[in-house]
Amino acid sequence: MDAATLTYDTLRFEYEDFPETKEPVWILGRKYSVLTEKEEILLDVTSRLWFTYRKNFPAIGGTGPTSDTGWGCMLRCGQMIFAQALICRHLGRDWRWSKGKKQTDSYYNVLNAFIDKKDSYYSIHQIAQMGVGEGKSIGQWYGPNTVAQVLRKLASFDTWSSLAVHIAMDNTVVMEEIRRLCKPSCPCPGASAFPAAEPDFLSNGYPEGAECTDRLLLWKPLVLLIPLRLGLTDINEAYIETLKHCFMMPQSLGVIGGKPNSAHYFIGYVGEELIYLDPHTTQPAVEPMDSCYIPDESFHCQHPPCRMSIAELDPSIAVGFFCNSEEDFNDWCQRIKKLSLIRGALPMFELVEHQPSHFSSPDVLNLTPDSSDADRLERFFDSEDEDFEILSL
Repeated sequence: MDAATLTYDTLRFEYEDFPETKEPVWILGRKYSVLTEKEEILLDVTSRLWFTYRKNFPAIGGTGPTSDTGWGCMLRCGQMIFAQALICRHLGRDWRWSKGKKQTDSYYNVLNAFIDKKDSYYSIHQIAQMGVGEGKSIGQWYGPNTVAQVLRKLASFDTWSSLAVHIAMDNTVVMEEIRRLCKPSCPCPGASAFPAAEPDFLSNGYPEGAECTDRLLLWKPLVLLIPLRLGLTDINEAYIETLKHCFMMPQSLGVIGGKPNSAHYFIGYVGEELIYLDPHTTQPAVEPMDSCYIPDESFHCQHPPCRMSIAELDPSIAVGFFCNSEEDFNDWCQRIKKLSLIRGALPMFELVEHQPSHFSSPDVLNLTPDSSDADRLERFFDSEDEDFEILSL
């Protein structure tokens, strides 16, 4: 049976449980023991939002497809990594989901941002249609880079979350660019008089209901996505240890990527295996019952997560991090710098204070092949493996 046609009820009985091992399990910055904390591991996994193929949703663009089966797996992975950012932003990393328990309004607001309808911030409709402006026709495969760029553009309309989204290109994270993005200028005269210690209501971002013109925000919560290519056709083993450490950081949002023929959302690892959520399950589209409640059971993976050998990972990935405050970002920078000291581990990207002189426009998708940045554009699209997903409909 084709993976794209499997149902949720079929799949829930086909996954192996975690092996009995003394190796620690890392899930998005949290460390667990399989021997003593198996229930906690599964609860953490179940609490992540799980987006899969759907069918019978409103036609994309009014006349387009009503299902994304066979072409939308990377778009769904993009939704999952971004949903994790919104959960951290509005609910916190410690938040947990319980079957049958009514959740808070903030939870339903997060979920509603991804529901399969045209007016949801990060719906399959919005991602597919925004991609048209970037040269991707509706129903065409996206790579990790493309979905990251599209989500960045969509986030600018999400005033509720008020996120700063930065895509680090050329394997380089420029700290001054991020600080400039996350610390917007403040036109109100009194704002600069705030003491160094931020008021409690500011530390979590823009206060709900506050006037945007007040510009009280001292740090916009950061979603940092870093598209990378860690080898030619296979992942270079020298990057594996560094990749593992990314899942150990408290700022981790996981990784989007996959293996030939399928995209996955990687949320952790155990031993030499990656732990991931798989979007290749077709479920019926969900209709919200009202503005305050959405039937949500199918948005949470309630079986042990999938695992695969790290060596099978396609080298084209995007790594994600969330920094809710400037302190979080500074801590992340220190952790990245320490990675360079790990013996035998090759850094996946460079962390620099200022923009290197050879950098030009930070928005690669606005470059043209005949521009002076043609080489950089070619490097960008070379990392998009167009044969990444080949699934029959």
